[in-house]
Amino acid sequence: MSSDAADIAREAAPAGHGRLQWRILIGFVLGLASGLLVYSFAPGAPWIETLVSYVTGPIGQIFLRLLFMLVIPLLFSALVVGIAEMGEIRTLGSVGLRTLIYTIIVSSIAVLVSLACVNLLRPGDGVDPEAARELLEQGGKTAAGIVQASAESDVGVNQVVAIVPNNVIAAMSSNDILAVMFFALFFGIGMLLVQSPRTAQLKDVIEGVFEVAMRLIGVVIQLAPIAIFCFMFNLSAQFGWDLLFKLAAFVGVVLLALGIQMFGVFPAVLAFVAKKSPIAFFRETREASVMAFSTASSNATLPTALRIAEDQLKLPSRISRFVLTIGATANQNGTAMFEGVTVIFLAQFFGVDLSFQDQLFVMLVCILAGIGTAGVPGGSLPVIALILGGVGVDPQGIGLILGVDRFLDMCRTTLNVVGDLVAAQVISSTSAASLPSGDPEPSP
Repeated sequence: MSSDAADIAREAAPAGHGRLQWRILIGFVLGLASGLLVYSFAPGAPWIETLVSYVTGPIGQIFLRLLFMLVIPLLFSALVVGIAEMGEIRTLGSVGLRTLIYTIIVSSIAVLVSLACVNLLRPGDGVDPEAARELLEQGGKTAAGIVQASAESDVGVNQVVAIVPNNVIAAMSSNDILAVMFFALFFGIGMLLVQSPRTAQLKDVIEGVFEVAMRLIGVVIQLAPIAIFCFMFNLSAQFGWDLLFKLAAFVGVVLLALGIQMFGVFPAVLAFVAKKSPIAFFRETREASVMAFSTASSNATLPTALRIAEDQLKLPSRISRFVLTIGATANQNGTAMFEGVTVIFLAQFFGVDLSFQDQLFVMLVCILAGIGTAGVPGGSLPVIALILGGVGVDPQGIGLILGVDRFLDMCRTTLNVVGDLVAAQVISSTSAASLPSGDPEPSP
């Protein structure tokens, strides 16, 4: 690769992005505090809905739409160039196989942890029936839409077939991330197979697209403190802490499971497999964690994760781009854990006794869903509805947890993004010896 390629993410980073971390944190705290004050002293006031509908809501949505507008060209260019820079098919196969094995093993551990927590603590047995009826009524209309969406989605063989796009432009326009990733993988492999001056020029063009996308995202990211203030204000001003209290047991079990994975499994993997200090890792990736928590979207956080992998973690760009772009959709530990806890929780609440075979089915589907769930806010809800129907639980019950889903979505997205960076660190450390010359080896 060119001598400048490894510096693209650093060059694309916004000026003073170190200070940006603190501005994002300030926006987060101010938004949360002001929203809670409004909820405490003016609950249900008409002007709150007006403010959220016409000011803070649109600002947050514009920020997300700007990021999503750039995610497809960024994802496509990063994945194609990452594969093309592997140098040969053997290297790609080695890195791809390591990534696949790592994803399956760590996702399996994540789902086992979540199922163990929800079965031991049984949060579904302790929900107040009156509060549950109120929550079901509040989320009834939205739940019906989610159930309908899950019924219309492809399943089984059709879901696998849908990964291969028959029109890549249509896949891009419909934001079908898996189909775009498949095309990018296929296109990158083609560039590996055809080594000619023209493909070298094409690679330079696609790398130019990556540079432009990263630079534009660097501009957009300057709006992050304002957008994050709006996200947190909307969440806290409309719901306060009431919903968290009503579903405290469920929220507590989800957070416990996510915490075990984040602060137990990941540090162990970093220390013993990647030979990387967990403390140093979490310090170097804190900006991505804050961005993931605030946006509740792995795809929206992908540009920040790519920059941190090269700038802070000092990982080889050809590996970090490949692992992180794949991982934004295919390595979602937090999503898989949330789906497992939610299904068992709702089964407990409705008195549906799930057999060992039923829970094994839930586990397998959650692992697969963690690989194929859209990396956008609320992307796991249709999957949960689908699993509920498969184990005999009323899918409409998803309305019970819709009120707290935004908060838990923020938490599980943080785990998803950190998990992707852990995967990039592990694959880089274990693949360093097989890398062609010309790319820096990962630092310990």
